[in-house]
Amino acid sequence: MPPVPANPCTRCGACCASFRVDFAREELEDEGGCVPAGLAVEINETLCRMRGTDHAAPRCAALVGTVGVDAHCGIYEWRPSPCREFGLRAPMGVGDDACTRARSRHGLPPL
Repeated sequence: MPPVPANPCTRCGACCASFRVDFAREELEDEGGCVPAGLAVEINETLCRMRGTDHAAPRCAALVGTVGVDAHCGIYEWRPSPCREFGLRAPMGVGDDACTRARSRHGLPPL
């Protein structure tokens, strides 16, 4: 059986350095979820945001490595729902319009 090609999402990181990530407070580990509380900031009583994603040049605090070269989520197993859902919008989780925009912001070609 031929090897399964690697999913480019596991090494790209462009989306993690392009978009704001807001999620329900219940997803924090302090509230019974699994997102590390130290990587989030409180927006209001119901919403949190991943640290770094609201900067002028966003970059999630959980992103490890160099975008487009070898980047990955440092909390992949514990990432919030918007991050989980992002990759599910296109076949194999890559190449939709948001992915293409994120990659373009970092000078990367579309997938």
